Amino acid sequence: MNKISPNLDGTGKKIGIVLSRFNDNIGAGLLQACEQELLKLGVKAEDITLATVPGALETPLVLQHMALTEAYDALIALGAIIRGETYHFEVVSNESARGISEVQRDTGVPVANAILTTEDDEQAEARVAVKGAEAAQVAIEMANLVNTL
Repeated sequence: MNKISPNLDGTGKKIGIVLSRFNDNIGAGLLQACEQELLKLGVKAEDITLATVPGALETPLVLQHMALTEAYDALIALGAIIRGETYHFEVVSNESARGISEVQRDTGVPVANAILTTEDDEQAEARVAVKGAEAAQVAIEMANLVNTL
């Protein structure tokens, strides 16, 4: 059996990040953790491009445009959807996740989805550092895996 081991070497990788500005305090924490981890994994700061969008529903469109440029090895979606009192939470959560999955399937560019979906601000705040760093790791691992295949 040929086994492909996970590879977290970000050297030479170009990464695009789309950050939702809705719930901006959570997004800022995700971005900080993600950027720190990308740099730790060997991605150069000048090889990271950040685009911001109003909310999670706008994220897939910008990810798609970035993917179609063929300038990025992987993309990362950052943001937070926090449950409110209406059904809107489910719509935004489901549709943004579906759109993000479609981008990576349709373009072949890996997309790490770190748009948090939580019940409240406290849950989101508790996940910021870990999920931001994990998004960076997923992006690099998937970029390397896709390049290996």
